[in-house]
Amino acid sequence: MSLYRDEAIVLRTHKLGEADRIVTLLTRQHGKVRAVGKGVRRTSSRFGSRLEPFMHVDVQLSTGRNLDIVTQAETLGAYGRPVCEDYTLYTAGTVMLETAERLVEAEHEPALQQYWLLVGAVRALAGREHTPGLVLDSYLLRALAVAGWAPSFTDCARCGAPGPHHAFAIASGGAVCQACRPPGAAAPAPETFALLAALLAGDWSVADASAERHRGEGNGLVAAYCQFHLERTLRSLPMVERV
Repeated sequence: MSLYRDEAIVLRTHKLGEADRIVTLLTRQHGKVRAVGKGVRRTSSRFGSRLEPFMHVDVQLSTGRNLDIVTQAETLGAYGRPVCEDYTLYTAGTVMLETAERLVEAEHEPALQQYWLLVGAVRALAGREHTPGLVLDSYLLRALAVAGWAPSFTDCARCGAPGPHHAFAIASGGAVCQACRPPGAAAPAPETFALLAALLAGDWSVADASAERHRGEGNGLVAAYCQFHLERTLRSLPMVERV
């Protein structure tokens, strides 16, 4: 039985038997890992509370035949309670965790950029550094960019014509010029384009100063763009849209 240690953020858990729990982790060095936390649902468990969604932990695992086994867990960032105590933070954070799990499909394949991006987003969410919706949209845009689906918000995504342009086509990859504009393309406000570009670049001075109506318009475009490229519906996203 071989042991290994890694940093991780907990993506998802579900019950196993009477006292165990299967934990899905996004780790720094080993990518996505599914492991069993034995006895963690008992009140006497030494580290059960550390293996909850949103927790950033240092874990020691032993390699198993089908699932690894968590043997130790130490807290690096206690983000679970502040996120779960606020419905708006929780729904935004749940979308982040679900998106990360979808983007990192293969197990035990390193995904360092996705790991650091998620840790930073959850930390910002728990610390209320920015409006939850902005943190979520910034995370989604940047996670998709890391996965190879970076949208364009200035130059035409199809022909490369210099922008700014006035249409946004999800299937084309973002902003499109008049010549490349397909039927049904959206026509966001220029301020919405500026907001989305700022969220992708991490320019929070611009993002924090944006108007509510441009945030709402941008949120709809980000949600549609994300679900198009993931090729499936994010189950947790409708909860955020109702907030």
